Amino acid sequence: MRTFIAIELPKAIKDSLALLEDRLKNSGADVKWVEPRNIHLTLKFLGEVDQQKLEKIAEAMQSIAGNKKTFHLRVSSVGAFPKMEFPRIIWVGINKGDNETKEIAEGLEEKLAKLGIPKENHPFSSHITIGRVKSTLNRDKLIQEFTAAEGMLKTGNLEFNVERITLFQSTLTPNGPVYNPLKTADLTTI
Repeated sequence: MRTFIAIELPKAIKDSLALLEDRLKNSGADVKWVEPRNIHLTLKFLGEVDQQKLEKIAEAMQSIAGNKKTFHLRVSSVGAFPKMEFPRIIWVGINKGDNETKEIAEGLEEKLAKLGIPKENHPFSSHITIGRVKSTLNRDKLIQEFTAAEGMLKTGNLEFNVERITLFQSTLTPNGPVYNPLKTADLTTI
């Protein structure tokens, strides 16, 4: 089954990011937008894993989460990979909670490598993907909209307390992916 580990976002944050997507859609750019219900912060994409490996993955998740305190995360910026002038992936970044998120992702990377799950080829970057650019259509207008969209992030209450990490199953359908939570691991409150 196709899986990934992520930080779930509260509905209020997803709703705010849906408004941000709507603003960026004004550009008329050729972008496949992430459905608001599916927006999350990926910590580790696992790909296809055997059902038998799920318990070991859950143990690895709990080992990392159990040694990390809950923390506040704040959505703060809009950006693009590989760079703003040539966007392929549109994302929102975080400022508060960035170090904690990186520590969890790096811990997962090490633990899961011992289970035979390949390490990433690039360092982890805390971000929330909201769209994938499919062509250069209206790219300049999209880039102009980034500035206005960034202003939207400054005014909203886009902060929440991260209390757990979640292992999701991702099922690809003709109507887009469907994410089902399989396991959670709670961060410590002490």
